[in-house]
Parts: sequence; C-alpha cells; structure tokens
Amino acid sequence: MEPVLIVLIVLVVVAFIALIKTIQVIPQASAAIVERFGRYTRTLSAGLNIVVPFIDTIRNRIDLREQVVPFPPQPVITSDNLVVNIDTVIYYQVTDPRAATYEVASYIQAIEQLTVTTLRNIIGSMDLESTLTSREVINAGLRGVLDEATGRWGIRVNRVELKAIEPPTSIQDSMEKQMRADRDKRAAILTAEGARQAQILRAEGEKQAAVLQAEGEAQAAVLKADGEAAAIRTVFEAIHEGDADQKLLAYQYLQTLPELAKGDANKLWIIPSEVGDALKGLGGAFQGVTGGGAPAAPAVTPPAARVPVDPATAPRPVDTENKTARPRVEPTRQYPKIDE
Repeated sequence: MEPVLIVLIVLVVVAFIALIKTIQVIPQASAAIVERFGRYTRTLSAGLNIVVPFIDTIRNRIDLREQVVPFPPQPVITSDNLVVNIDTVIYYQVTDPRAATYEVASYIQAIEQLTVTTLRNIIGSMDLESTLTSREVINAGLRGVLDEATGRWGIRVNRVELKAIEPPTSIQDSMEKQMRADRDKRAAILTAEGARQAQILRAEGEKQAAVLQAEGEAQAAVLKADGEAAAIRTVFEAIHEGDADQKLLAYQYLQTLPELAKGDANKLWIIPSEVGDALKGLGGAFQGVTGGGAPAAPAVTPPAARVPVDPATAPRPVDTENKTARPRVEPTRQYPKIDE
C-alpha cells in the first residue's frame, strides 16, 4: 500500500502544478507573451486565460500603461561651442507587446540612447540663447524622431520634456549679471518715466490753477468795476434828482478834506482848485444866513496882450555887478571868433 500511496501523492502534486500552469490570470492593462517550445504562439490579454501546461510558457509580462522614464543629465555641445547638461523625461506606452518583446532587446535602453543622439543633433544646430528659449521646439523635434523610430518596436512616445538645461557656471554668472543690469536699466527707465509724468501733471495742474486764478481775478475785477460804476451812477442820479446846489457841494468838500490828510506818511497833500470856489460859496452861504449879503467878487484884470519887441530897439540889460549896461546883441550880426 505504501508504493501506491506515494504514487497517488505524486499524481496529486503533478495535477495541482499542472492546474496552476494551465490557469493564467493577467491583470488589467497588462499583457503576456506565450511561447510553445520556444516559438511565439499568442498574446494573453487581461483576465482568465488557459494554456497547455509544460508545453506553453509565459515569455514576458508587459505593462500597457503609460510609463515615465527620467534619463540622467547628458552633456551636449551647442553651435557656439558651449557644453550644457540636459535632463530629459520620456512618456511612452507599449502598443504592441509582441514587437516590444521580439523587435528590440531592451526598448528602455534603446529609447534612452536614441534620445541622447537626437538631442545632440538638435542642440548642435542651435546656440545657447536659442537652446534656453526654444524648449518647445526641442521637445517637438525629439518627439517626432522618437515616435518614428520606436513605432516599429511597438512603442508610442507621447511626450518628451526637458527637465533642466544647465549651462556652465561662468555662463550662469554672466547671465545673472546681464539680467541684473537689464532689470536695473528697466527700473531706471520706469523711474524716469514716472518722474517725467509727475512733472507733466504738476505743470498742467499749476497751469490750470493759474488760468483759473486769472479768470477769477478778471471776473472779480469786472464785478468790482460794475459795482463801482453802479455806485457812481446811483450817486450821480441821486445828486441830479436832489438838485444839489453850491452850498451842498461846498459842504461835501469840507467833509472830504479830513480824509485827504489821513495817514502817517502824508507829508504833503494837494487841495484841488475847486476847493477855493467851494469855500467861497460856503462863505457866501453863511453870510447870506447871517444877513451880511454876499461879498463882491474881486475884479479880475485880464492879462495884457504881449507885443513883439524888436531886439535892436529894446533897452539893454544892466549888469548888476558892474552897474553898466550890457552890449546889445544883434541877432543878424556876425561876431568875430575870439581865440583863447
């Protein structure tokens, strides 16, 4: 019984192992390559799959999801002979598991080497400034070359990104100094523009203020002149309506005289000629009130008419020092010149 029991145990173990090898469970977004006696048979998709045990073998299990592979920095020479280190990141996806298994030995290593060579070709035709400012152009160029080359490997390159571009340290220092100088220049320009705009606005404000002040003074002067004219007109109309006589005018002159003498700096003040006539009228008014009658006005002798005098017949002037008559000067006579 013991040999039979051993045989049964062995058959059970073999059957269990065969069952395990027969049933293959493939996860989602994965694939498996099946070979029969070393030859490709089929590709297993996600789910439960049945294979022939001890005849079919699983060659490779491939992840069909998008993969991200960062590559180490690679030294690249630009067209102006500057060495820059560039870090790249590749986003790819396996579209054909059979091609990815049999068309290339290691598609990851192949993609890396292809990325380095393509990157050197693209950067070698660009200078440093273009390299730093043309990342989109470099990415598009890398993606086009890699997608075309990896298509027959069953690989699709979705994106290529330049993670970092590091120029030499000396170039970085020079770039920082240049950027600092540009920023200082822009700051100085902005400051000057601000000062200029402030001065312009200040000048415009002062101009408007001066114009408004001048207009205000002009309107004030016009209003003041209109007021004075109205006051003079009112006084003139009141005088004519009241029919003021010489007595009232003389009294107004007397009231005005103290106003003329006001002020500490008034050393000399002039009395108009009309004041004498006003005083005479006022005096006559007082005499009329007291009954004395008006005084007779002094007779004014008209000035004698001037008669032209002939210099030849006119009396000679007398010298007050010598008490002698000076010689008569004839205007038409030529006198000899006396030499000194």
